[in-house]
Amino acid sequence: MGKEIDSTITFQNLSQKNMSFEQVFQHITTFMKKDPSGNFRLMFGTDSQVFNHYTKFITGIVIQQERKGVWACIRKVTVPRQMLNLHERISYETTLTEEVVSMFTKDHKEQLINIVIPHIYKGANFTIEGHIDIGSGKKNKTRVFVKEMVSRLESIGLKPKIKPESFVASSYANRFTK
Repeated sequence: MGKEIDSTITFQNLSQKNMSFEQVFQHITTFMKKDPSGNFRLMFGTDSQVFNHYTKFITGIVIQQERKGVWACIRKVTVPRQMLNLHERISYETTLTEEVVSMFTKDHKEQLINIVIPHIYKGANFTIEGHIDIGSGKKNKTRVFVKEMVSRLESIGLKPKIKPESFVASSYANRFTK
């Protein structure tokens, strides 16, 4: 029995609002089928912004074909309070990323992999990454959470990326938290 996806979860981008997960998945497969011999990266990441009476979280889903373009969308979640504790906020960002990734069942992942498999010998590739808006630099307040959050994403089969490589969280999602 497959896990049912919450139908109240919706995604959007600049051209479409209220997309279901299945519509998002369809956009990703269509994007990949256009040129299946490409080098694809399916990336997920969440960023947040604290406001006076709430905290806004944006999770980005980006499918990129190296040097050929991207298709992307976001999911917006609002928590009706200020989440000022940094560990709580980073942990919740990671949880939201995990939640969206979990919508991509084994069957969904196999469908995407099957698009590129016939083209592996032509250089086709497919990776799944989790982007975390944290860094390990000495001045970065989030460096103490790197090991924990990286382990969480590795445990669900993602290739974790932190700053400066975590652009889905630190740039794409960040743009929509303002």
